[in-house]
Amino acid sequence: MDIVERFINYTKINTTTSRENGANGIMPSSPGQMELAKLLAVELEALGMENIEVRDTAIVTATLPANTDDAIPVVSFFGHLDTSAEQTADTKAQRLHYSGGDLCLNQELKIYLRESEFPELKNYIGDDLLVTDGTSLLGADDKAAIAAIMNALEYLVAHPEIKHGPVKVGFVPDEEQGLRGAKAFDVAAFGADFGYTLDCCGIGEFVYENWNAGDAEIIFTGQSAHPMSAKGKLKNSLLMAHKFIAMLPGGEAPEYTEGREGYYWVKQLQGNSARTVLKLDIRDFTEEGYKARMAYIRQLAVSTCALWGENSVVCHLTDRYANVFNSLQGDAHYPIDIALRAYQKCGITPQPVAMRGGYDGAVLSQKGLPCPNIFTGAHNFHSIYEYLPVRSLRAASDVVVAVIEETFAEFAQGRAQS
Repeated sequence: MDIVERFINYTKINTTTSRENGANGIMPSSPGQMELAKLLAVELEALGMENIEVRDTAIVTATLPANTDDAIPVVSFFGHLDTSAEQTADTKAQRLHYSGGDLCLNQELKIYLRESEFPELKNYIGDDLLVTDGTSLLGADDKAAIAAIMNALEYLVAHPEIKHGPVKVGFVPDEEQGLRGAKAFDVAAFGADFGYTLDCCGIGEFVYENWNAGDAEIIFTGQSAHPMSAKGKLKNSLLMAHKFIAMLPGGEAPEYTEGREGYYWVKQLQGNSARTVLKLDIRDFTEEGYKARMAYIRQLAVSTCALWGENSVVCHLTDRYANVFNSLQGDAHYPIDIALRAYQKCGITPQPVAMRGGYDGAVLSQKGLPCPNIFTGAHNFHSIYEYLPVRSLRAASDVVVAVIEETFAEFAQGRAQS
């Protein structure tokens, strides 16, 4: 099956994550994710994969057996089944040739992918782009990954002369809700030595650094009173929360930061005069910076509680995921080296980027499976202007094959002799 046809088939299944179901602990949070999981299991079986499993959480795993007697570590690849909840409509994907300028996605609704807004389009003049009709997400986040991985497996099966060790794949649900699928993934039972996610980024980009990420929930308890007799009695928890927010460091918010600059993100504020809940995301690339930010929130809660009275401010801090860079040092650095050689083998200049976000590989790495991130080639994730150059999608699949080849070369001829 052609990789473009494969990708478009996947986009026809609506796998929008459900925040409501996710908040209630349901996984997968949407039925389309299980539908896609079952379809992948059928396709994996047709390719001759072994140990195919579809769990009731919609986590899919399978193994391509080694075709060599050499002792080669088990390499693995991951994609996520769900798409973001920013748009919930069914995807109507289309393939359009891009000749430059603005690209019309929907003539009736006058929706255009405009070069002035997305200047990187100039890099794809002469290419075909996979886009929507402007009424939904494309779902390249992360169905491009799934298509690239499945295409690579199909290629390896069709070319048994390419020697390789065991190759495992994993497809997980609800990445768009705090990496829930990866957190539920059983790394030990999976049995891989290292892995790669494919998630985000234009052709050539390569991620082995992301946020240290934490969540803060601060509960403000006030004292309600009728306004006609409120003087000296009313203690407004909403105003307490606003004063707390005002004491956060100025300029250290997402809208003011870039690159490796960390931030505090005021993400949700809900309540009334009696009780208000504030939710914050805390992000920093360094472990020291992250710990300092979490400590600052904790101390601010203690100080404001002392100011406003006992139990007026309660703070809950939790770690979400760590910087994958922490798990790719020393003896665990080799997945980076292998991927960089694979890019070069495919004629692609590696472009390492620090991801201002999280991905499944960060969680998998924390669990003991070193896992950098390879590009899918797509742009404008979580937007109706999401697009995927066909050349980039094919390149992502080529890199997967090259990683498998370089893994064999590294361990059959290199490390095995050292």
